[in-house]
Order: sequence, then structure tokens, then C-alpha cells
Amino acid sequence: MYFDAYCAVLAGGVGRRFWPASTPDRPKQFLPLSGSIPLIDQTLKRASALVGGSRVRVVASERLLNPMHPLVHETGARELVEPQARGTGPALVWAASEIEREAPGSVMISLHADHRIEPESGLQETLQPAVEAAREGYLCCVGVRPDRPESGYGYVEVGSSLSSGARAVARFVEKPDPETARTYIESGRFLWNSGIFVWRAADLLAAARKHARELAAAWPALQRGDAREFFARAEASPIDVCVMERADRVATVEARFTWDDVGVWDALSRARGVDDAGNATVGDTRLLEATDNVVWAETRRATVIGVSGLVVVEANGELLVMPREEAARLDAHLRRLEAD
Repeated sequence: MYFDAYCAVLAGGVGRRFWPASTPDRPKQFLPLSGSIPLIDQTLKRASALVGGSRVRVVASERLLNPMHPLVHETGARELVEPQARGTGPALVWAASEIEREAPGSVMISLHADHRIEPESGLQETLQPAVEAAREGYLCCVGVRPDRPESGYGYVEVGSSLSSGARAVARFVEKPDPETARTYIESGRFLWNSGIFVWRAADLLAAARKHARELAAAWPALQRGDAREFFARAEASPIDVCVMERADRVATVEARFTWDDVGVWDALSRARGVDDAGNATVGDTRLLEATDNVVWAETRRATVIGVSGLVVVEANGELLVMPREEAARLDAHLRRLEAD
């Protein structure tokens, strides 16, 4: 059973957090990080199951959409070519404008192309009250109950109950330090912001027109349907900052599924599982007296002996070896290396 809605799939990316396996031409959604098929394949099947393939819109640059053509065609989805990367704020406002122009009054679900969601049935159950809240005029985000003090995620403080079954949002908090994150978990009032959103396209546009000053100079181009000019004039901004944190009617629903944004190499142990020694492996690997490692091998066999807590990645003619605790800082390390 489909939701009477459209679904925008954000499928951009710069390909740095899973280097060297990910590259600008093969960002992480093209990698099989949480199963035997790439994340983008999982997501497009997920979106099609929610709303029907013909109402799925895939948002990405032309360079990234080209390798997706066969899968997009297979699912019946349509492509929205992003002229340049400006973050999720401009991308989702533009997608909402296109959907509202095509089908006024429609509800819009926003998914990322590179998240792990299990089971799929749990997503459908979660979205039921979110869609109801959207029909009542709320901008709704899906929150996830934290199981660790994660400082790499944004948080949502939950407020009062709504008739739809959703909860009002008291406030958004961007990536707290570990100690603050621990107090959030202990309070029981905070959820991770998953980046999955549900709203009526027209309501998002109205909120963006009122609150997103980053898009003010680009608004005339949006109204004309001039995507190139809109993205040229829009300031880069995440939707959480330019709209959600400033909007008046914002709600959240708690996820009834296991979620991971699969953001860094360390997450592979959650996404792909581990052996009895705590090692997560992909490809042709051999491990002996090795524990709690993440090992990824694409073209050669990787043999790992007598070490613990490492990330070892062989891909695209490169070899990466680093402690697992450095995985979240990989992008910063790469920038330092490129600057030398």
C-alpha cells in the first residue's frame, strides 16, 4: 500500500568520508556498505515501495545521475538535475517547488540515498503519523532513540503530543560534545535527527520563504522555475538550519526501525556486522589474532595479523591504514595531506 505522497531522494555527495573506496565520481551511496547491493539501490527500492516509482524524484548532479540512469529507469523514478551543490536546504526547497508545480497540495517525503534502515516495514509504520502531521500543516522530522552519546549527529528535543501521534519539537541541537550528548540520552527527551523529513511541499515552500534568508536572493528564480539561476544565487545551507530550526510548526515521530547514517568507516561494524573477534570485513580478507578491525579489500587480498582497532582499506589504487577512532576525522586528515 502506497502513501499518497511524493518522495525526494537526496543522492549527492563529495565522496570523502569513505575514501579511498569513495571518490567524487563514486560517493558512498554507490558502495555496498550495509549489504550486498549499493546503498542507492536499497534507497530507490525503499522509496518506490513507499510512494510508487513514478512519484520518486532523485536529486543529484548530472555527473552522479549518469550512472544511476538504469536503476532510475527500472524503478520508474524521475531525475531532478542539481546544477551545483548547495546543501540540503536549496536542494529540498527546489524539489518541493517542482513537486508543488506538478501536483499542488502534495505531501513530500525526503530520504537520503546513503542511510541504513531496517526493517523496511518499520519505516512505513513510522511514516504513518508523520504523514498525518504533515497534512495538519507540520514540518515533520523522523527522530531516532539514541543508543550511544554520539557527537556527530544533530538532536531533537521532544515536546508535547499532537493529535496525529507525532510530538511537537521543542528545539534542534547541532552536534553536541560527548558529555552534553550523554546528558541528552539520560534525560530521555532527545532523539537523533535522522534527516528524514515529511511535509506538504507548499508548507515547506512557505516556511522557506518566511525563514530561509539564505534563499532570499534566489527566490525569484525559483518562482520562474529557473533551477540554474536559483542554485547560483542560493547560499549553501542545510535544511535543518535554514528552515527547520526557525519554523513555527515543527513535529517529530520516533523511528520504529534501526537507523544509521553510515557516516564513517567505523560504522561498517554496525552496518555489515562483525565476526566473533569483532572484525567487520568486506572483500577477500584473512585475519589472524586480530580484533575489532574494519577491513575492506576491493582488488587484492588483505591479510591482517595481530592488530586491533584499525581501519584497513584497499581500493582505487590506494591503501589506507588508521586507528578506528580517527575515522570521524578522515576528511580533516585528507585536507591536511592535500595542503602539504
